[in-house]
Amino acid sequence: MASRQHLSNIIPVIEVALKDANMNIRDVYATAFTPGPGLLGSLIVGVSMAKALALSLDIPLIEVHHMHAHVLAHFAEAPRPEFPFICLTVSGGHTQIVLVKSYYDMEILGSTIDDAAGEAFDKTGKMLGLDYPAGPIIDKLAQKGVPKFKFPEPQVGPLDFSFSGLKTSILYFLQKEMAKNPHFINENLNDICSSVQNTIIHILIGKLIKASEMTGIKNIGIAGGVSANSQLRQTLTEVGKKHNWHTFIPSFAYCTDNAGMIGVAGYYKYLRGEFTDQNVSPLARMDF
Repeated sequence: MASRQHLSNIIPVIEVALKDANMNIRDVYATAFTPGPGLLGSLIVGVSMAKALALSLDIPLIEVHHMHAHVLAHFAEAPRPEFPFICLTVSGGHTQIVLVKSYYDMEILGSTIDDAAGEAFDKTGKMLGLDYPAGPIIDKLAQKGVPKFKFPEPQVGPLDFSFSGLKTSILYFLQKEMAKNPHFINENLNDICSSVQNTIIHILIGKLIKASEMTGIKNIGIAGGVSANSQLRQTLTEVGKKHNWHTFIPSFAYCTDNAGMIGVAGYYKYLRGEFTDQNVSPLARMDF
């Protein structure tokens, strides 16, 4: 479904982008794209279009790692962080703490060993009968509830994450309560969402505090789709004030997957002449 939507929309999107920028296609001096990681069918559409544009216009072709782009979304608008900074990148498929030394030099300090934070939201949503993607729905419902249910936080490496166990504990909790009261989810939906969200945010922020303490870095940012979560944004701001951090939170438009972040990352690669050729292929999984 995603790849079909990409195929039907990519040309209209390009046309609108050019119109909004008051540009002609011939004014474009390079084309940036992401070969991955991501959904392969969707990546094929984007990569094919980028290669076609580069070939037909005789302009440079620039490949951008999807997760690098999320980090560099911070440079799409002011305020922009100074190097080095730590970026918590949280999305449907990735949860990483990244040490960002420059536009081109990044190091993963910690990552998930199984499910990502976004997956924890979506799988919880499925258990609760919510639509996909469940993250924004849980966020909205959580604002009406209180975190009165407690879930265990996985114990893994100091800066690594694990959300598979949390998902399992939520499942067992719901099964146990539903056995006693078949209407438990409907009667407690807001509080369940608040409790799950509170647990996930507590895990994320706790690791971020450790990363800052271990590195001594106080420039802290978040990125990725889950960084649009209202509680995560609010908690980061509050914790940042407590720890004297300089916090950076992208606008909602630059949190979820977007062309802007690819363009920003592509711009800095363009400055260094880091181009690719027509042999590039999409990859669902890529090393950071």
